[in-house]
Amino acid sequence: MFGLGLLSGLLILPLVGAAFILMVRGSEEAVRSNARSAALVTTLATFVLSLVAWGRFDTASAAFQLTEDHAWLTEAIRFRLGVDGFSMPFVLLTTFLMPFCILASWTSIEKRVKEYMVAFLVLETTMIGVFVAQDLVLFYLFFEAGLIPMFLIIGIWGGKRRIYASFKFFLYTLLGSVLMLIAIMAMYWDAGTTDIAALLKHPFAPAMQTWLWLAFFASFAVKMPMWPVHTWLPDAHVEAPTAGSVILAGILLKMGGYGFIRFSIPMFPEASADFAPLVFALSVIAIIYTSLVALMQEDIKKLIAYSSVAHMGFVTMGIFTMTTQGIQGAMFQMVSHGLVSGALFLCVGVIYDRMHTREIAAYGGLVQRMPRYAVVFMVFTMANVGLPGTSGFIGEFLSLAGAFKANPWVAVLATSGVILSAAYALWLYRRVVFGVIEKDNLKTITDLNTREMVVLVPLLVLVIWYGLQPGAILDVFAAPTAELLKSTEAALATAKSVALTLH
Repeated sequence: MFGLGLLSGLLILPLVGAAFILMVRGSEEAVRSNARSAALVTTLATFVLSLVAWGRFDTASAAFQLTEDHAWLTEAIRFRLGVDGFSMPFVLLTTFLMPFCILASWTSIEKRVKEYMVAFLVLETTMIGVFVAQDLVLFYLFFEAGLIPMFLIIGIWGGKRRIYASFKFFLYTLLGSVLMLIAIMAMYWDAGTTDIAALLKHPFAPAMQTWLWLAFFASFAVKMPMWPVHTWLPDAHVEAPTAGSVILAGILLKMGGYGFIRFSIPMFPEASADFAPLVFALSVIAIIYTSLVALMQEDIKKLIAYSSVAHMGFVTMGIFTMTTQGIQGAMFQMVSHGLVSGALFLCVGVIYDRMHTREIAAYGGLVQRMPRYAVVFMVFTMANVGLPGTSGFIGEFLSLAGAFKANPWVAVLATSGVILSAAYALWLYRRVVFGVIEKDNLKTITDLNTREMVVLVPLLVLVIWYGLQPGAILDVFAAPTAELLKSTEAALATAKSVALTLH
C-alpha cells in the first residue's frame, strides 16, 4: 500500500491509532472509554499484522527479509527496514505484549487516559523500529525516541517518587547513548555508509574496533542494565505503572542484548573477543550480587526488578561466550524473560489494584481467598527460578552450557545465581501466598476476574509451551547464529594471521 511494505505498516499502524485517539472528543467518561477501546483495537491489529509478517518469514534463512528501502535524509542515510532470525522474535514479542498492557491499564489508569494510551502507542512504534531498522542512524533515532514516551509514562502515571525515577531513567540511558552517537559518526566516516548490512561486511581496524566497541558498550550496558550501571532500573520499576513495568522488563531491557548481537560481536569481533573476560566478570557479579540484594527487598516490585538484572547477567554471559549454545541460550532467555517478568509484574499489579501496597509484609495467606491467582503466580515464579518444564530453564541451561565451553569457572560461579534465584523467589511466594490470613483487609480480597485471566492465561500457556517445545524459538535463532559464528571466526582467524605475519 502506497509503496510501503509490512514492516512500514507495523511502524505506522500504532501512530494512526494514536492520532485517532488524539482526535476523540466528548464527555470525560466517553473519551476514556473510546481511548481505551481504540488503543486495544490498534494493538491487536498491529499484532495481527506482525503475524502476517511472521507467515512470510523464512526461518531457514540467515539473510535480512521483508526488506524495504526508501529515500530519506540523504542518499547515504536511507529509511531501510528488514528483519532476520535475531530481530523477528522481538517484533512478535513487542506486538504480543502490547494488548495485555492496555488491558492491564483498563481500570487502574483513571487520569489522562487519552494521553496515556497515546504514549503507549508511540512507544510501540519506537520499540518495533529498533528491531526492524536496517540503517544505523534510523536505529539510533528509534533507540532514543523510546525514552520520551517511557519518561512520560513513569513521570506522569507513576508512584510517589515518579519524578526522581523518570529523570534517573532518562539521564542514565541518554548519557550512555551519546557515546554511541559519536561511534556511529566515526563508523560513517570510515565506511562511507550507515547501512547495517554493508557495515556487517566492512572490516574496521583493530584499534578503531576497541573504541567503537566501548562506545556501543556504554549504551547497551546501561540499557540491559549491567552491573554497576543498573541502579536506575529498580527505581523505574517501582514507580512505573504496571504496564510500564511490563514493557520496561519485557522489551526495553532486551534492546541492550539485541544491540550486542546485532552490532558489537559481528562488527567488532576482535574487540569482542578481547573484552569477553570483562563482560564475564560483570555478568557474574550481576548474577550473584543482585540476587543477594533481591533477598533483602521488602517491596515485591523491587525484588522482581533486581531479579531482572540477575537474569540479564545470563544473557550477556551467553552472548559473549561466542558459542552456539551460549548465543542461542541468551536469545532464548531474552524472549522467555520478556514473557515471565512481564507476567510477574502483571501479577503484582493484580494485588496492588486491590490493596494499593506492594509491601511483602502486607500480604500472606492469599491462597485461601485467591486460589486461581496462587496457581498462576506459582507457575511464573517457577519459570523465574528456571524450573525444567518452563521456558526459564532452557535459556539459563544453554547459557551456562556455552559458558562452560568458554570458561568453566564463569559457569560454576554463574550457577550459584540459579540457587539464589530459587531462594528469593520461593521466599517471596511463601510470604505472599501461603500462611494464615491475619490482616483484616485481606479477608475480603477477590480472586482473578475475567479481564485478568484473559491477560495472564495466554502468557502462562506460552511459558509452559516454550519450556516443553523450545525448538519453536531456537529454530528461528539457528540460521543467524551459525552465520554470525562463521563470520566472527573468519574475522578472528584473519586478524590472527595478520598478527603472525607482522611478527
